[in-house]
Amino acid sequence: MTTVNVRPMTTSEFDAWQHATTAEFAAEQVAIGRWPLEGSIERAVADNASLLPYGIDTPRMLFLQGTDAAGATVGHAWVSLDHPQGSPDLAYLFDIQVAEDRRGSGLGRALLAAVEAAVLDAGVPALELNVFGHNTPAVSLYGSSGYTVTTQQMRKTLSPNP
Repeated sequence: MTTVNVRPMTTSEFDAWQHATTAEFAAEQVAIGRWPLEGSIERAVADNASLLPYGIDTPRMLFLQGTDAAGATVGHAWVSLDHPQGSPDLAYLFDIQVAEDRRGSGLGRALLAAVEAAVLDAGVPALELNVFGHNTPAVSLYGSSGYTVTTQQMRKTLSPNP
């Protein structure tokens, strides 16, 4: 069984993570058609700033670095212990990612389990997340880890009738 431990990110790890995740978030929003390319990075930076007014020191946020048994970094996660929509007793997983060169070896499941344990240790009994429908490996991982669909957004590109 693969095991991952989590610890708080250092300031330098947080800075690198925030830079990378902001760019990835902007690209994902553009790819799914929510945002135009122009201004997407600036919009992602503004969204992050509103959620994290004190950066790494924003209260009730967990910024976790996942490590393997040898202490090597295998991934990271960002969790809010307060749900963004105010749902009681429900944390929200904003970001979780296994290092690209470490994927496919069970580390995603182990990192998710470690994050869940950290949320429970913080006194929150449930965790919610969003996963994009085209991310089939993540959808499969979450489903096989006991997550269920609570809401679902669907989209169809419409074309005029001939």
